[in-house]
Amino acid sequence: MDDNDHGPRPGEDTFDDEEFDLGALEEELRQAAAILDPVPAELRRTAVEAYALHDLDARIAELTFDSLTDAIPVRGAEDAPRMLTFHSGDLTVDVEVTGDGLMGQLLPPQTASIEVLHGPRAGVPLTADALGRFTCDRPSGGPFALRLRTGGEVVVTEWLRA
Repeated sequence: MDDNDHGPRPGEDTFDDEEFDLGALEEELRQAAAILDPVPAELRRTAVEAYALHDLDARIAELTFDSLTDAIPVRGAEDAPRMLTFHSGDLTVDVEVTGDGLMGQLLPPQTASIEVLHGPRAGVPLTADALGRFTCDRPSGGPFALRLRTGGEVVVTEWLRA
C-alpha cells in the first residue's frame, strides 16, 4: 500500500481469508453493552409491557365521540365530566372521566375483564358486571387506554390523556 491508498480496492478481500463469525461478534457486543451500559430496569419493564400490548388478535376500538371536541358547551357548567365513546364491531364502550375516576359501560351489556393501561405501570384490573358496568380510580395525568377481554375477543381502545 502507498500513502495515497485509502482502503481496499473493489474486489479485494479485507480479511485475508479469515473466517469471520458475525454471530459471535454480535454476542460479544451484547455482553459488552450489558456490562458497560446496562438497560435500566424500568425501561426494560416498559419495553416488555409495550410488547405485551402488541396483540395481533386485538381489535382497536375507535374513538367516535369525545365531549372535549364533539359536545356543545353548556354555559355555567364547570368540571363537567368528559364523555368518551369507543366502537369496535358490535361493541360500544361508553366512558365518563371525572376527577374521581372512570365509570363506564359496555354495550351490549356483558361481563368482561378490563385493564386500565397507563404509563409504565401494569394495568389496573377491573371487571365489568353483567350489565357491562365498571368503575375505577382516575388514572394519573398521563395517557390511558382500556384493554377489554370479552369472551374470546381482546379489544383495545385508542390512547387518550385523562
